[in-house]
Amino acid sequence: MSTPDRMLSILDLFRDDTTAAFQEDVMAHLDCSRATAYRYLKSLTESGLLAPTAGGAYVLGSRIIELDRHLRQHDPLMRAARDVMRATGDELHANLMLCSYYGDKVMCVDRYWTDNSIESSYARGRPFPMFRGATAKPILANLPPYQLRNLMLWHAAEIREAGLGEDWDEFRANLKRLRSAGVCVSHGEVDPGLMGIGAAIFSPEQKVVGSLVFIAAQANTSASRLEQLQARIQVAAAEVSQNLQAPQSNGAAAIGIMPSRPRRIRAPAGAAPARTKA
Repeated sequence: MSTPDRMLSILDLFRDDTTAAFQEDVMAHLDCSRATAYRYLKSLTESGLLAPTAGGAYVLGSRIIELDRHLRQHDPLMRAARDVMRATGDELHANLMLCSYYGDKVMCVDRYWTDNSIESSYARGRPFPMFRGATAKPILANLPPYQLRNLMLWHAAEIREAGLGEDWDEFRANLKRLRSAGVCVSHGEVDPGLMGIGAAIFSPEQKVVGSLVFIAAQANTSASRLEQLQARIQVAAAEVSQNLQAPQSNGAAAIGIMPSRPRRIRAPAGAAPARTKA
């Protein structure tokens, strides 16, 4: 990795089970000297991305809060989806989740919740693997082959465990079926008792940039209701995709969405992927 990449990877130390990071954590994470770790931490602190606290610990800095506010106001995907989610959720009295992805993870970036009796572990900002649930699979099914090969190379066991395929041909065939269906329904793959009904969102260049998903209780969702939600999520996702092509209020077109590639990008010589349980 380049020096900036190495320095920014320090932010990977902050996970749900991490309250703070120490200089020793950075040294182990980067396999670097104490002087190098100190220099990186100093730069991140000066930028506001980290903040020093008692006992030599570092926590996330206030700059991240500022950036999050900017993201909520100006992110093209969130702006394109906001009114669609509100209108659809209110009309159907349904809970909606907007997801994006980076690297090998999918993340909830926004929610519109009309039924508070349903709670999902998919809180905004929490990342999940790309191989389970109707939040992830519509994105996965529409990634280009080279990205899928990389995912298979580095996550073959997870793909097999998710029932997405034992080898490359099976993995590719299962994702093709998901892609052709246009909608994915999952049952309890993320949260027991809950189901997801999701469809992909595309940029003006027809690259997948995220997914829009209904979250419903399995016990309270009849066959007719499920059929209705499957049809409507495709319509809503298409509206969001269309909104991404419209000019933003500042006059700039919303075309700057560049999803990250899987982190390890060397394709395998003869990789083999996984089978689908939508």
